[in-house]
Amino acid sequence: MTTRDDTRIFEKFSQYIALVGRGQKSGKTMNQAQAQDAMARILNNEALPEQVGALLMLLRMREETTEELSGLLLACRQTLPQSISTLSSIDLDLGCYAGKRRHLPWLLLSVILLAQQGYKVFMHGLEESDSNRLYLDTVFTSLNIPIAKSVEEAKLHLAQRNFCYMSIKDLHPQMASLLGMRHTLGLRSCMHTLAKMLNPANAKASVHGVFHRELDNHHIEVAKILGESKVACIRGDSGEVEATPEKAFSMQYLQSKNALTREFPVLLSQWSHQTRQLQVHALPQVWCGELDSPYGHAASIGTAAVALSCMENLSTEDALSKAQKMWDERNKVWPIV
Repeated sequence: MTTRDDTRIFEKFSQYIALVGRGQKSGKTMNQAQAQDAMARILNNEALPEQVGALLMLLRMREETTEELSGLLLACRQTLPQSISTLSSIDLDLGCYAGKRRHLPWLLLSVILLAQQGYKVFMHGLEESDSNRLYLDTVFTSLNIPIAKSVEEAKLHLAQRNFCYMSIKDLHPQMASLLGMRHTLGLRSCMHTLAKMLNPANAKASVHGVFHRELDNHHIEVAKILGESKVACIRGDSGEVEATPEKAFSMQYLQSKNALTREFPVLLSQWSHQTRQLQVHALPQVWCGELDSPYGHAASIGTAAVALSCMENLSTEDALSKAQKMWDERNKVWPIV
């Protein structure tokens, strides 16, 4: 039963709907403080489901400003579990929310490659059960790689193999619930963008993947507004944080408060055929040298190079050279038993 106090709380939230929803001529954008307050109210259940859906869809139709995204992101970070702060010295954050359609998630081999060199990598994502894409939850389960269900388990996995994966359902249940509204609303919202930007473990570097043009610039501008450094974004395969070796691509990145661009060349001269079914067990086979996959090799090297370029401020050539050397000298024993 809704009380009078509840009504007052919900009326406070309606001001943000009115602010952005008055139409093309009268509608305005929220400043950072307003966006942060709006998201804080959502995450604290101080908005009705109808209000939440209305605001998210209004923002999608108009497209969020970088100032709005920065405020929304701050509220999401402030409601992370306090235990996440005990994860320290994470080198790389990867938000993996897009899933794969045409190719396997070769980014996993890039992560293992970096982990063998001592880099600690924190991965997070969400599986959308009604999607025809392949998500890391399924990949990890199929390959018997444990998924961390808590921060303590994440610490254990990082200690054992220098990388871990957590579902946002366990990491930030409120955000997971909002991400799940896609099934009700029929469209994705800014929550998917915020999840990729989240960097929950406060890693030293964070690399994002997007699909649509110009969104990579948005990610970097938000990081700049929030005073972050060592943040990079690429237009990755299927929108995932994975290099597309069949064509040249750009890495937008932030180093020492400067927004810059690095160009990566075509890494695979021959276009790869799309497979009808993604065979997950090809990942360890390629790693162990039992199966040859020119695409998988090029995607793994390219993704590792993007991460190295961001973490160590390496040029494209140096990053690719270092990633290839790491691949050639890797321990070919599959690291997860």
